[in-house]
Amino acid sequence: MPAAHELTHPGAGEIDLVGVLAALGHPVRLEIVRKLASLADGEEAFCGEVVPDLARSTVTHHLRTLRESGVLCQRPRGRKLFLALRRDDLEARFPGLLGLVLDFSGREPAVGAEP
Repeated sequence: MPAAHELTHPGAGEIDLVGVLAALGHPVRLEIVRKLASLADGEEAFCGEVVPDLARSTVTHHLRTLRESGVLCQRPRGRKLFLALRRDDLEARFPGLLGLVLDFSGREPAVGAEP
């Protein structure tokens, strides 16, 4: 069992499609992922750079949901928490999904288009 301060992440083979889609289905979490996706592959960002304007408890909830679903990796370093998108694991498990979700979510619906 991990120590209380350790963050657990699912293995690449344990990442579940329903969990990933549920995590990406919230606008705040999707924006976090979008910001992480804009970084160079494998690059980390300090938590405060990615979600600077939310209450700490809200940030904790959203990051835990993303981590437990396998979308991102959290790494504590001193008093800071670093985040990285698990792009390679997601791509291996669900090829093209992340790109599709990010592309689709950034589009405005066409005027007169069916929902």
